[in-house]
Amino acid sequence: MTVRRGVRLGVDVGSVRIGVASCDSDGLIATPVETVRRGPGDLRRLAELVAEREPIEVVVGLPRSLDGKEHAAAQHVRAFGAELVRFVAPCPVRLIDERLTTAVATRGMRASGVSSRAARPAIDQAAAMVILQDALDAERSGGEPPGEVLTVTDD
Repeated sequence: MTVRRGVRLGVDVGSVRIGVASCDSDGLIATPVETVRRGPGDLRRLAELVAEREPIEVVVGLPRSLDGKEHAAAQHVRAFGAELVRFVAPCPVRLIDERLTTAVATRGMRASGVSSRAARPAIDQAAAMVILQDALDAERSGGEPPGEVLTVTDD
């Protein structure tokens, strides 16, 4: 199977930081971009990254529990995604399942000898890379982009 051509941004939304990753225009490999501080101006900074990189979509990790249910963290990410859509339109925003991505990223950083305290911003970027790479791999194997596309709603 193939992957649509075009850069994508991967986003890991945390309560303190937002990890951002990007992929090449062939959709082969995700790489770290930056860690954005959560709070005033975070959506504006993500919109700037979208304007700079011109992705075909933004992939946001949706934290579900191991049984697939959505709890408070997922609702916070859904709300953030709904706001992000307004800032980056017309660029699509897609939510994808991100179970265990931070754990995978943390384990990888520890394996490379980086302490968890020093690595927190890098872990956020690594989690965004895992989210984006999972989305690319799922599209490559299934022929369709995974997840749920968010749309701008009138409130």
